[in-house]
Amino acid sequence: MALREGGFFCVLILFSFALNSWEVVIVEGNPNYRDALAKSILFFQGQRSGRIPRGQQLTWRSNSGLYDGSLAHVDLTGGYYDAGDNVKFNFPMAFTTTMLSWSAIEYGKKMGPQLQSTRAAIRWATDYLLKCALATPGKLYVGVGDPNADHRCWERPEDMDTVRSVYSVSPSNPGSDVAGETAAALAAASMVFRTVDPAYSRLLLRTAQKVMQFAIQYRGSYSDSLGSAVCPFYCSYSGYKDELLWGAAWLFRATNNAYYFNFVKSLGANDATDIFSWDNKYAGARVLLSRRSLLNRDMAFEPFRQQAEDFVCRIVPNSPYSSTQYTPGGLMFKLSQSNLQYVTSITFLLTTYSKYMAATKHTFNCGNLFVTSSTLRSLSKRQVDYILGENPLKMSYMVGYGSNYPRRIHHRGSSLPSQAIHPQSFGCEGGFQPFYYTANPNPNILIGAIVGGPNQNDFFADDRTDYSHSEPATYINAAIVGPLAYFAGNFNM
Repeated sequence: MALREGGFFCVLILFSFALNSWEVVIVEGNPNYRDALAKSILFFQGQRSGRIPRGQQLTWRSNSGLYDGSLAHVDLTGGYYDAGDNVKFNFPMAFTTTMLSWSAIEYGKKMGPQLQSTRAAIRWATDYLLKCALATPGKLYVGVGDPNADHRCWERPEDMDTVRSVYSVSPSNPGSDVAGETAAALAAASMVFRTVDPAYSRLLLRTAQKVMQFAIQYRGSYSDSLGSAVCPFYCSYSGYKDELLWGAAWLFRATNNAYYFNFVKSLGANDATDIFSWDNKYAGARVLLSRRSLLNRDMAFEPFRQQAEDFVCRIVPNSPYSSTQYTPGGLMFKLSQSNLQYVTSITFLLTTYSKYMAATKHTFNCGNLFVTSSTLRSLSKRQVDYILGENPLKMSYMVGYGSNYPRRIHHRGSSLPSQAIHPQSFGCEGGFQPFYYTANPNPNILIGAIVGGPNQNDFFADDRTDYSHSEPATYINAAIVGPLAYFAGNFNM
């Protein structure tokens, strides 16, 4: 799981080649974006909690967490483990769901057969989030599993014997951040299922509106309400205003109800940013809202377009306003812990804004730097290609893609033999010595998992104990699905 680190300094990287030189004709297979797309979605099967359905392709995973929620006398089975542990944290899970849904909304037509797989991945999360929102009136359940107890163990999710504590927010213990993100996830997903399952879509949207109203009416941070149950693991470091903005922006997109747009304007959420993540949603909300300015020529949304472009100017190399460092190999580098989560999330915003710009032939300037849709597309492609192996180490940071990829990822289920091989439980601490501290490769391949990634010098140790670089996470993968679909559908660029 990601721990947020402090700030970073403005570094301008002067590449020895122009950005547009990254824009080359790509033929299928080099890199193979379609293959990477399929694997990026398959990864979510390895993170499933609950009863594993028929058709599971990652067969080394079995049923787990079948009694989740029982301590609160509710059914909270299902959902996803966020990363390499066995805890269900709803804050990053909901963000994962929002990003998967946004990917399907923006890029579904380019996904081909993977659109159905993406819907299945989304529904695995939304079925669980609906339970969390509807199980008990006046409560929103926001997590299952004591993270402090869980992290003292190295065991398969199928063998969990740590306490499955249940955490919730309520009017007396608010959580506007986790509620706003949950509302965003349900609203975005309602659009994904609108034509293929209208009844389910309506349920998602009704629930999203209720959860959003709770977030607005009872304001406060879930970090303050739940303390060590979520901190330092998934503290809401940026506060909850960004989730109120994000949730309202998604509900406006899903309903076109002016109430949500008026609420967005009333927030005064004008904080400048150069990051986008499970914690900080400002940039994502602005790109989402800017769509109305660019595609509909709606002047009421012009401030969000300007804010979105301010964000982009803080990202692109050679911009006089850049506050983004790049490694010698060309990878965006934001923070040392799980850096690829920021790379994939920001890249999603770049490809999406590039798409809006191309549709309207829009351009803008970052000072003296002229920015076109191809500028953002080229930068995005460089990031995606780096992750897929076009980097100094010639290593793919997606497990199972290419021939050279991380073999010792920080992931309990992947690192211990499956139940089919070893039916007996290893116990809480029994997995450490033989499987955690060994240099042997993981016995189970978590296909499609993207790890935290290399350091600022393009170095990667492939060390299971180095979780900040070797741990995969759902929110890393969810954000790259859209860009992979975009490039899979645009071979002749």
